[in-house]
Order: sequence, then C-alpha cells, then structure tokens
Amino acid sequence: MDWRDIPSLSALRAFEAAARLQSYSGAARELNVTHAAVAQHVRTLEAHFGQGLMERQGRAMVPTVAGRRLAHDLFNGFSEIAGGVRALAAARGDGPISLTTTPTFAENWLMPRLARFWAERPDIPLTIAPDERVRDLRRDGHHLAIRYGRGKWPGVEAEFLVSADTVVVGHPELAARLPVDYAATAPNAAEKLTALPWLVDTSYGELRSWLLDQGLDADALKATSLAGNSLVLAATRAGAGLSMQPTALVSDDIEAGRLVSLLEHCCEELGYFILQPPGPVPDRVKVFLEWLRQA
Repeated sequence: MDWRDIPSLSALRAFEAAARLQSYSGAARELNVTHAAVAQHVRTLEAHFGQGLMERQGRAMVPTVAGRRLAHDLFNGFSEIAGGVRALAAARGDGPISLTTTPTFAENWLMPRLARFWAERPDIPLTIAPDERVRDLRRDGHHLAIRYGRGKWPGVEAEFLVSADTVVVGHPELAARLPVDYAATAPNAAEKLTALPWLVDTSYGELRSWLLDQGLDADALKATSLAGNSLVLAATRAGAGLSMQPTALVSDDIEAGRLVSLLEHCCEELGYFILQPPGPVPDRVKVFLEWLRQA
C-alpha cells in the first residue's frame, strides 16, 4: 500500500460522517470537533480529488454522486477496521457474548432453553440481538449468529445446529374441523388442509413453494397475511388458522398439546446454522457453543 495515494484519515473520517449524517454539525458532534473543521476537511478532499463531494439541498448537506461512492467505500472500510479491533478485544475474554438471531428463533427455540444455561454458567454474560437481517458479524460486533438456510454464507464459518423440517400445525379445535377420514399420509392430505383458513408470514416463501409442489394454487388459499412469524405463531396458537412452521420452533407446542401436527415436510438441505467469523474464539464463546450443541 502506498500511503501517499491516501488523503488525511482525519479528513476521510470527517467526510464519511458528514455524508452519512447529511450534516456538518452532526458530523462535528459525532467526532467532537468544530463545524468549521469538518467543512475544511471536506474542502481539502474536494481539492484533492478535483471534484465536488458535498452539496447543499435545502437545509441539508448531501453527498454528490462521487461523494456517495466514496462515502460507501469509506463506511465499509471503517466498519471493517472497527470490527477487527472489536474482534481482537473480544478475544481477550472481556465483556458479554453477543449473539444475533431471528426474533422467531429466539422466542420459540432459544429463550425456552436459555434459563438452563444461565443457571449453569451465571459467570458468562450473554446478550441477544433479534434481527431478521443477516448481519456482518465482525462489523457489528457479534460473536455468533444463528440463521436459517443451507449453510452457505460468505465470510463466516457455519455449523449445523438443528434441522429445519417443516410441519403444518393448527389449534386442536381448528384441526377437529377436518374430515374424520383425514390422514397425513393420504395423497390428498395437503388439498384437504387448504379447506381451512391459513396464516401466512409475508416473508416466508417456503409455503408457496410447498403448495406448488403439491399441485395446488397458492393464490386460492384462504389466508391472512401477517408481517413476521411471531404474529403468525401467536395467531395459530389462538386458533385463527393453520400455518407452516419449522419443526424446531413448534416441537414444544406439539408435545404440550397446544398445537396439532397435521402434515410434516422434510427437507435435508435446510436447517438452522451457527455462524461465527473466522479467527480466534474466546474461551467463554467455546463454552456457549458446546452448550448450544447439546441443547
């Protein structure tokens, strides 16, 4: 790397903050410098690159096309640096374990089991960040993630945790409305299930694929769409309709009799995986990983 090609890092930090916040004043507060210092840094960069990077729009200062491109690259670069610093600090063993996973998995699989971990290892603090999005673990400071998929995510190490076979479930009273001759093993089982009301997570495309595989019209389903599987599960437990769920999320409900398994669907390719960034693993994270595998 030739550092002579790179302008002042202080100027680059000031510009990235100003572009991200669309405000010189906001950047000054974030960096604990003056408004004039941020403006001077931006002018220095504009002179270096020979083109405008910020322009005024109303009361805001917004990046130009060239400025947006530079701000995007700077954000990714600074985030990578921050992630590396956090990872090195975390490897010392200080601070809590940070785990991110989907709200549905956290609520229905992880949280019912975590009480045992906290009871066994009160000396290991753990924070959970529910998030539907797949995060950059190093950049966002997470030690681990649990995600649903086929085990292939770039830049992380993936380890299978639990299968993601799916099952159609319903409240016992709703399931009682099926014909007395209903059988999950019958060739027309899926078709008979479509006669009942359904609850659909708008972000869950597996149900449509499954219906099409059964030769059924997904658009003809009497369904209520809800945003997020947590709402779908709550409504399913209340008897508002049938839903397709990962078996791992509703196994406790089925065992307790809160829900009835009506039709199972196995998929060998999908599952929930533990993701972690490459590099040294703190001892406390190793302990939690071993507990996850046993749970």
